[in-house]
Amino acid sequence: MRWLVGWSSTADGRGKHGTFGGYDTYGGPDAYAGHGERGGAVGPDGETMHPVGSHLLWGDPDPLWAVGDWRPDEVRVVRADERTRIAVLGMCGASDEQLRVGLLAARGGALRHLTAWPGSYTAVVQVGRRITVCGDLAGARPVFHTPWAGGTAYATAALPLADLVEANLDYGHLAALLAAPDVPAALLDSTPYDGVRRIPPGHALILRAGAREIAGYEPVASIAVAAAPVDPDRAVDGVRDALVEAVRARLSAPRHVPGADIDPGPVPGMGPAERRAARGMPVPGIGADLSGGPASGTLALLAAGLPGMPGTVLGHGTGAGERLLAVTFNDLAVGGQEAELERAGALAANPRLHHVVVAGAEDTLPYADLDGPLTDEPGPSLVTTARHRARLAAGSADHFTGYGARQVLDAHPARLADLLMDRKRRHLVRPVAALTKADGSVFVPARVYGAARRLARTPYRTGVESLAERLRDRRFDDFGSAVGASLAALAWGSPGPAARWLTGEALAEVSVRLESAATRSGGGPGERPGDHRARAALARAAGDLRVLEQAAEIRFQRLHTPFLDNQVVRACRALPETLRVQPGARAAILRTVLKGAGVADLPPGWGAPSQSTATAAARAGLRVAADSLLGLFDTPLLAEAGLVEARVVRTAVRSAAAGEPLPLDGLADLVSLELWLRRLLSRRGTCWTGTPARARAVPAGIAPLRSALSSGGERGRGAGWGWLVRRRVRVRVRVRVRVCGGVAQFPAALRQVSAGLSCTVPRCCRSA
Repeated sequence: MRWLVGWSSTADGRGKHGTFGGYDTYGGPDAYAGHGERGGAVGPDGETMHPVGSHLLWGDPDPLWAVGDWRPDEVRVVRADERTRIAVLGMCGASDEQLRVGLLAARGGALRHLTAWPGSYTAVVQVGRRITVCGDLAGARPVFHTPWAGGTAYATAALPLADLVEANLDYGHLAALLAAPDVPAALLDSTPYDGVRRIPPGHALILRAGAREIAGYEPVASIAVAAAPVDPDRAVDGVRDALVEAVRARLSAPRHVPGADIDPGPVPGMGPAERRAARGMPVPGIGADLSGGPASGTLALLAAGLPGMPGTVLGHGTGAGERLLAVTFNDLAVGGQEAELERAGALAANPRLHHVVVAGAEDTLPYADLDGPLTDEPGPSLVTTARHRARLAAGSADHFTGYGARQVLDAHPARLADLLMDRKRRHLVRPVAALTKADGSVFVPARVYGAARRLARTPYRTGVESLAERLRDRRFDDFGSAVGASLAALAWGSPGPAARWLTGEALAEVSVRLESAATRSGGGPGERPGDHRARAALARAAGDLRVLEQAAEIRFQRLHTPFLDNQVVRACRALPETLRVQPGARAAILRTVLKGAGVADLPPGWGAPSQSTATAAARAGLRVAADSLLGLFDTPLLAEAGLVEARVVRTAVRSAAAGEPLPLDGLADLVSLELWLRRLLSRRGTCWTGTPARARAVPAGIAPLRSALSSGGERGRGAGWGWLVRRRVRVRVRVRVRVCGGVAQFPAALRQVSAGLSCTVPRCCRSA
């Protein structure tokens, strides 16, 4: 893992926080020599604390560290004067002069300039005692913060902050991850660690002498005025230009030879390539996925077609010269990929591509290998770590992937309601016709149109409260068909696939969070429902990709996801909705992008959907790993936390392994969260060093159920919403009482409720 971490204190940097150094160099002896005096902090027990494996970027009085195996070209610090400087960490295509211009613009308050360069990076600006940390638009590079020592600590990972403040688990957030993972109102700005907060995508964290402020740098479209008409051709040209710039920024970066300085030397019977494979290191140079799908194929062809030398370094690895290494994964355990493999082979006929096919057996199925490293947060990709690691191990040191293309280019079903709000009904004909053809029922058009019309007329607060009521009543969606999934998505929020297996207390906790968020938000997020749901789906996909990068990480390898770059996301958001909702829009857009870049010869069937293969692999993996999964849920930590019942989950695993139609995504959510909890509680180390004490997250382990999920009143039995659900009593009470003589006439049912809500009803009225 790689992250940056720092803090902003209320003091002048001396005394309570120690004395910080002011070095602006990355690496070298002066960068982190003498951390105890120049880059540390005095902890609560008087010890000097600093991140493990850190490099000090600047110090006194608000220090900033880079932690992990950053490359030298991935960390850049540019300064205008002694107290005005900018640090950019990651893949950034801006020159030093552009960074300096952006720094001067940020000094005047213009933050958007810091997010408009090609690449994927995090920018930190310090102007005097004001510190600005910019997150990205997709959520692949989030920013976290937490109060600490009278100021605010921030980082691009949540676990270091949780270690710093010894945070316990946030069980409400974990319940929301299972019950409503695509609903921002349920997750809010929380993380799995209590007290550690997340900056929403498209926002920046601004710190002034320890005081924090969250500011958005991206304009939000109004729901009262229809969007301005956009020329589809110009919008697609913008996507092409953004993608080409994103790929070119990666190609122009310095090339890296993994492990060149730690090669143990000759081994009898093994050449350089065999030694590299035995150490699990990638091939030097640049490569790309080539799955036969439109997203990865577009990136591979763009990288191979741009001027320059895109591929492996001459004399290393495959000996393919400057050809781009294209990796295709062939799942032999499932099959059914013949068409994709044929398309990938046709694309790999390009003379600038060197094609490698990685064969996968049963040991690469989902759930096959449940061992892995601890990630910053949980994510569904934890169950497919072995599958991705087998593919990435054959990749290059810089590897292009097509993750995120579906979320930034495709239309969320809720966008049909946006079209109705803009009075563009005729553009619903083709998507509704495609659903009708897939389902075969003549009632599909009326059902879809009615659901879209209801969503267009439903206020945000009403939609969120309706979702909260559905969770309390355990009313879940039909997941068996494309039409059922589309109808379920035509709402401000939908229950997650794992919600049906949660306990009543967990669902009640999420419903309370939803209702509280709806009350606080007032008129809503200021977005149309389709745009709101699409942004939430993108944020969840980007977060899961971040988990995948950490879980399946290959040493010295960097995964590049150009579709999640800020400029590419902006260009894709400029696409008109009338173009997005058409069937096959993603393949058509990318075909136009390639044609504009000079690539016109594509194989037949390019861009055909292939989700059925992933579903078949997940079901096969469940069938093979059923025994190990049942053992995992013999005494699950999720049950100890009160989120699920072990018996219910074991029954679901047996049913899914037997082939019954169950939401496999929900089981993946449950298994991945259980794995993450076990890895978190079994860890021995910490992200901070110092003597005599070492801070660590979740020091108390799993808390008891009632203290974790009680929502109001006294903790324990008979308090909060959990008490109401256990007794199957669902009453919403708003009481305004004037006590006259100490007696009030309450119905018997209300007296029963008031016995549990002792903090809201006067004692004299409860005795009536």
